[in-house]
Amino acid sequence: MALLEIRNIVRRFGDFTAVDGVSMSIESGEFFTLLGPSGCGKTTLLRMIAGFDSPQAGEILLDGKDLVSVAPEKRPIHTVFQSYALFPHMTVAENIAFPLRMRGMGKDEIGAKVKASLEDVRLADRGGRYPDELSGGQRQRVALARALVNRPRLLLLDEPLAALDMKLREQMQIELINLQREVGITFIYVTHDQTEALALSGRIAVMNAGRVEQLDEPSKIYDSPKNRFVADFIGTCNLIDAEVAASGDEKMVLEIKGLGEVMAKGKGEPGTRGTLALRPEKVRIGSHLSPETEENHFKGTVHDFLYMGDVTVYIVEVAEGVHVEALLPNSAAGRPRILAAGDPVEISWRYDAGTFLHE
Repeated sequence: MALLEIRNIVRRFGDFTAVDGVSMSIESGEFFTLLGPSGCGKTTLLRMIAGFDSPQAGEILLDGKDLVSVAPEKRPIHTVFQSYALFPHMTVAENIAFPLRMRGMGKDEIGAKVKASLEDVRLADRGGRYPDELSGGQRQRVALARALVNRPRLLLLDEPLAALDMKLREQMQIELINLQREVGITFIYVTHDQTEALALSGRIAVMNAGRVEQLDEPSKIYDSPKNRFVADFIGTCNLIDAEVAASGDEKMVLEIKGLGEVMAKGKGEPGTRGTLALRPEKVRIGSHLSPETEENHFKGTVHDFLYMGDVTVYIVEVAEGVHVEALLPNSAAGRPRILAAGDPVEISWRYDAGTFLHE
């Protein structure tokens, strides 16, 4: 049995449906992420799990027991917010001890648990400091320690790294992964940052307009999106209108206006309209490419490019109105040769690099 089961949850605010019949199961020990754009319903769903909001229909079951009628403070669930919510007049140790004092726990037991929590987040030498004496990353770790000190069944994290700069965010991502593995507590993480979700999660639920568009492992969501929304929202993706010309068991021929026939993976009835989804890093680009078997191969012109340091992003016009984005790693020693706008180029990709998405 799953640790947490969400069954057909609905939450409306007037005429607006924030969560629309969402169902999912989350296993014990998972790092599970709710991912989606602002207003998609992910934070509302998190608030209902925490008990800060109530569904108008559906069930939320923890270890098979209904949570909907249980008050937030009675649930074995803690929440970490973006704002940290630390008490500025209390030391780090006092902040972590606060929920234990509220439960009436003895002084010696509190001291032992606070010490263990500080060690969990690698702040054993910061217990006597105040929040304003710590860095942003350290304050976030104190908030995590306070949330974990009671060893809840679930830890909910609502965009906890959003206020940090990029370097610190990357460091905290690694710390979060390691911390979750060490304590073994189920994390449910809310973010709108696709890169963060892919890096942290065991599984991701991609939400849009109150519904779950796709729920799967990060690699499967990235490589095999179920629809155009997921392909467009997760990372960067070429999305090209196409129509099925012919289809076999696992390979199809698509007709693309201006390009002609293109091979792709998938199947569909001839005449079916949809979208070819193709990740830029799967597109080869060069002044001259030797065609390989089972590859799509086209000539074009560099329309524009963007030097990113580790890679250069090229937008190639392969037909009037048809542009394909490709990545070229800048891995060679010395200064990379950058193709200029207007340069003739060739691009290619294997048939199974592109996925046909039905309308």
